Amino acid sequence: MKSNLPTLKIIEPSFGSSFTLTKYDINYNSHFWHYHPEIELIYVNGGAGKRQVGSHISYYTNGDLTLIGSNLPHCGFTDETTGNKNEIVIQMKPDFLGEHFFEIPEMRNIKDLLQQAKSGITFGGKTKRKIGKKIAKMEDKTPFERLLSIIEIFNELELATEDATVLNAEGFRMEMHVQDNERINSIFNYVKDHFKEPIRLEEIAEKVSMTVPSFCRYFKKITHKTFTKFVNDYRLVHACKLLAEKPISISAIAFESGFNNFSHFNKTFKEFTGKNASEYRYELKSFLE
Repeated sequence: MKSNLPTLKIIEPSFGSSFTLTKYDINYNSHFWHYHPEIELIYVNGGAGKRQVGSHISYYTNGDLTLIGSNLPHCGFTDETTGNKNEIVIQMKPDFLGEHFFEIPEMRNIKDLLQQAKSGITFGGKTKRKIGKKIAKMEDKTPFERLLSIIEIFNELELATEDATVLNAEGFRMEMHVQDNERINSIFNYVKDHFKEPIRLEEIAEKVSMTVPSFCRYFKKITHKTFTKFVNDYRLVHACKLLAEKPISISAIAFESGFNNFSHFNKTFKEFTGKNASEYRYELKSFLE
């Protein structure tokens, strides 16, 4: 029987190092829902794909740079269609430099960054390009040089407020020791597996043994979104992905993304992206070229 719970990943530091740095030259197809106590900095070098962190879902282009806090559930960022050159993942425990290291005055800003990362942060613009190059160079450095680099990178990310986007609302937390997380993650995985089909509120509420009103209140309290908006966002991001990757008609994309009403798709897509699907595809194609 397939489990809908997020999988706990066990991560061991590299030999002679307090954190791990892993480069994937072949796409790391890890789209299962998982979490781990380690903080994770992900750099996708080029390409485009789906970003799902907590209750946030979006589509990235021209690579990605995202910082994910401890125990924040997420899916992998690349698959066989991403088109990236490589992916570098840096992972460390929150206390990888000692229990009180980030308490010293010089580290206060980095401590604030790692606290904010519990909601997930993505970085764009010049920061993505600049930090991406620094991460790529870390592969050839000694363990000591890597350690200095990661502290320097964290410091620069904390200062890059204009290029930073927090992915989940303040107060959003899905730490795995909380009793209700099994329920919310079961819901997330159900949407991930069934978003192309109609999903009735009665159906999902029954799945988690709740009445519809109780379920709606519960979901909004945990995610700061209504369930309908969460499902629509998931479908719209999938539509963005198809617009970039598949030369099929927009109406076919709408139906393949779970929208049975083309007019409703057009309306919600424009509300979500600020432009209609044809404009979005044209601008994305021009940008990628």
